[in-house]
Amino acid sequence: MSPAAGPATVRQPEVAGAFYPADPGACADLVMRSLEDARPAPPGEPKVIVAPHAGHVYSGPIAGTAYAPLVERSNRIRRVVMVGPAHRVGFSGVATTSADAWASPLGTVPVDWPAMQPVLTRPGFRIADAAFAREHCLEVQLPFLQRALDDFSIVPILVGDASQDDVAEVLETLWGGPETLILISTDLSHFHDYGTAQRLDSETATLIELLQPEKIDGERACGCRGLGGALLRAQELDLRVTALDVRNSGATSGTKDRVVGYGAFAMEYAESARLSDNDRARLLDAARASLAFGVENGQPMPATLDAGLSPALRAMRASFITLRVAGQLRGCCGTITAQEPLLLNVVANAYKSGFEDPRFSPVTAEELAQADLSISILSTPRLVRFTDEADLLRQVRPDRDGLILQDGDRRGLFLPSVWERYPSAAQFVEQLKRKADPATHHWSGSLRVSRFTAESFGGPFRTG
Repeated sequence: MSPAAGPATVRQPEVAGAFYPADPGACADLVMRSLEDARPAPPGEPKVIVAPHAGHVYSGPIAGTAYAPLVERSNRIRRVVMVGPAHRVGFSGVATTSADAWASPLGTVPVDWPAMQPVLTRPGFRIADAAFAREHCLEVQLPFLQRALDDFSIVPILVGDASQDDVAEVLETLWGGPETLILISTDLSHFHDYGTAQRLDSETATLIELLQPEKIDGERACGCRGLGGALLRAQELDLRVTALDVRNSGATSGTKDRVVGYGAFAMEYAESARLSDNDRARLLDAARASLAFGVENGQPMPATLDAGLSPALRAMRASFITLRVAGQLRGCCGTITAQEPLLLNVVANAYKSGFEDPRFSPVTAEELAQADLSISILSTPRLVRFTDEADLLRQVRPDRDGLILQDGDRRGLFLPSVWERYPSAAQFVEQLKRKADPATHHWSGSLRVSRFTAESFGGPFRTG
């Protein structure tokens, strides 16, 4: 029960009949159609989802794509931390309501007051019922949650004049484990023509996938503060972000001269993230085709993105391609930070590994026939803070971390797969120093080390 004394209170729906149907049957039907018509999403268990908050006839199809993957986890998610922007009442800081439960036409959901206790004492966090008056950004999400999940509670949070760092700190307190889902409610661009909105929202989706909250303002996303806080947590905790569906009201139910942009995104722990078997097979085939084209034509293979390509293969990712012949390394090249969609990155790096690795001569057709290739999808590198080499060794996680060591123009990178050769942290770091600077095994006070994780898979070049 809320800190206020007295009987339990329920926040009644305030935008039913305007943003979504007030009739329970009509509301349930509209939500279920959006869930059933959701675009395919990669497998996984998102810790954070981003969903739009316009009227259901406009943004519902995109929101459905954010929520549909939760159905398989419906009995495991017990708490949803809902974060959205204040549209109607200005205030400083972050707020919640005094209500003990929230209602929609589909029923009532309790507020998890015990979970909220640690944030109630934070500076800038307040109970402000007036800020929620006629506020739609969280309320419109409730029917989707009620159809996607089983028994759950909510922690409703409205963001006023607060920084992304402020929001990140609140999320850190409420983060929890697999029982807790973080929901970020935001639309994207507002009131541009269809083409301009498509361009702006595509750019914003790229920034979100690249974990660059500092470049996302209110012109790109009305919930930029909540979104930014989640992206800061994603940076810290090594989450991988995928844009599942990005469209605007002109594509769903409206004219195209003045549209609002919508996006559905999923953020999952990179270390446990996994592409579907079909997507893995598609990437291996693309790498094989790139190598075969290189042997036959002596140049990179042109590549484009098909209209029906999965969101995971369109996502901004960095990859490394490793080529081995008779068990011996024959080429390994890649990209440290994401610069392009994953499929295009794999095609480009496969060619580089076969023909542009300065340590080896270009691979031949005969060698390719005996070759095995491996694809590693890198997470966003995170700086490791340490006092000396001993401190670094204590922090390195064997069999999990890839490392990038850099000092000026000296740089070395080891994928997590290299732990197979150097199983101790001391060996791993020592050999990485040798790679960065073979002459001196370089170490200095200005040296920087970043860590990343990788999803790796592979297969033979010849599959027949």
